[in-house]
Formats: sequence, C-alpha cells, structure tokens
Amino acid sequence: MRVFLARKNIKLSALTVHHYMNGDLQLYAIVRRRKPDYRKGKAHKVFDNLLNQNFSAEHINQKWATDFTYVFLRDGSVRYNCTVIDLYDRSVVSSITDRNITSDLAVRAVKKALENQKSISGSLILHSDQGSQYTSKEFTDYCASAGITQSMNKAGYPYDNAPMERYFNTLKNELLYLHEYSSEEVLYSSIDEFAYVWYNHVRPHSYNGYKTPFEARTGISNY
Repeated sequence: MRVFLARKNIKLSALTVHHYMNGDLQLYAIVRRRKPDYRKGKAHKVFDNLLNQNFSAEHINQKWATDFTYVFLRDGSVRYNCTVIDLYDRSVVSSITDRNITSDLAVRAVKKALENQKSISGSLILHSDQGSQYTSKEFTDYCASAGITQSMNKAGYPYDNAPMERYFNTLKNELLYLHEYSSEEVLYSSIDEFAYVWYNHVRPHSYNGYKTPFEARTGISNY
C-alpha cells in the first residue's frame, strides 16, 4: 500500500494505516507457515561475490539475481519457486515453480530467462547464494556454456542478495499469504500472473522512482 500512497503523494504514517485497516476494514495479520527443513549439499564450485551489495546496473541484462523460496498448498505440502530478476529495473525475467528444489529447476529458470530476453549483448553476471543448486556441476557447467559469470554471497548473509529477499517478501505478503491454493495449477498460475503481470506491469517500485519495472525498462508509461 505504501508504494501506491507514495506514487499519489499521500503521506500517512504506518500507525494510521494500521489503525484504519484493523478498525474500519477488519483486516488482521496472517500467521506464516513454518519454514521447511533444508539440508545443504556439497558444493562443486563456489564463486566470489562480484556485487558486494552493489545492486544497481547501468543497462538491461547486465546483472541478474536469483534465488529459491518455498510456497505451500492448502494441505501443507511444500513447493519451490525459483525466480530470476534483472537488477537494472527489478523486473522478473523468469519464474518457475515445481515440487523439488533441484539444480535442474535452477537451470530451467535461467534458461527461461535467457529465452525471454532473446538476445543479450555484453557480459552477464548472475548473483545467487551458495545453495547446492547453484554450486552444483550441472548448474555451473550450464552457466559457463551460456557465457554467464556467476557471483555468490556467503552463506547466512541475506543482505548480500537483498533484492531477491524483497521480491519474495512482496510475493508472499501481497499474494500467497492472502489466499489458499488447493491445486498446483492454480498456485503456479497465480505466481506467474503476479510476477509477469502485476509485479512487472502494474505495481510501482520505489527503486524505479515509483515507476513499474516495465515503465523503467521501456520508458513507456502504463498511465
């Protein structure tokens, strides 16, 4: 809500918004599900942190960030989403959700991002954590074959991949925590629609001066 208020130059404190949401609208906090257990695998290859929290980019497809997050169906079963965003304008260039958190899912997400962009001129840095999916031979070999330079933050340093953390928080707070999904098809399509339609084309982003990623990327206004 704050991004829309800022875009309209409306100034309200968080306490005031909280008061009206709870009192007049009867809207209350949502309890989050417990994070599933995760076992760290053995790394095939680890790369230096080339970004060092410099999350700005001078041009499109210069720096990408990627990560996994967990999502749930109504019955409590977990699914995993792998997303790639372009740090130039924070646009989602790829998003895939599947049953298992694997190197193959990471490869498919990056491959889809490359296909969506069609042609990329110049070098491309892909930043991630040191999860086994990104340090695996399958993934590192794929990046090397695609001409992608990998960059990694140290384990336990979420601020080193803050744009991905922020995107996943937005996805969950503005979509997933507000609904329950009884089928994979509905869950997967809802995440795709949020990423490619709402987040990229409708939702203003503070990083872009409250332009949408599409507006910042193309210079074309949605309004």
